[in-house]
Amino acid sequence: MNKSSDEIMSAALLKQFTEKRLPRAFELEKKVLANKTLSESDLMFLEMVLNDAQYILRFVDKHPEYQEMASKAIKLYSDISKKALENENKNKNRK
Repeated sequence: MNKSSDEIMSAALLKQFTEKRLPRAFELEKKVLANKTLSESDLMFLEMVLNDAQYILRFVDKHPEYQEMASKAIKLYSDISKKALENENKNKNRK
């Protein structure tokens, strides 16, 4: 039995998210919660996630079963970004 392109895309997105994106997000969360600033590669990762978000949101519209997971991921990335900005501003004020 052949898998549909949607099934293949779903599996690929889920694998990428669980094996790469989520672990990296948790690393960044831990870093910012420790009041550290993000590196250039950390910022590039967040930019890549933002660029991919448009595609992922369109995908989730077609597959509501992923909506809760996508919402939680968006909140996590938002929290990381807010805390990173806060840390960066604190760091600038110290100089």
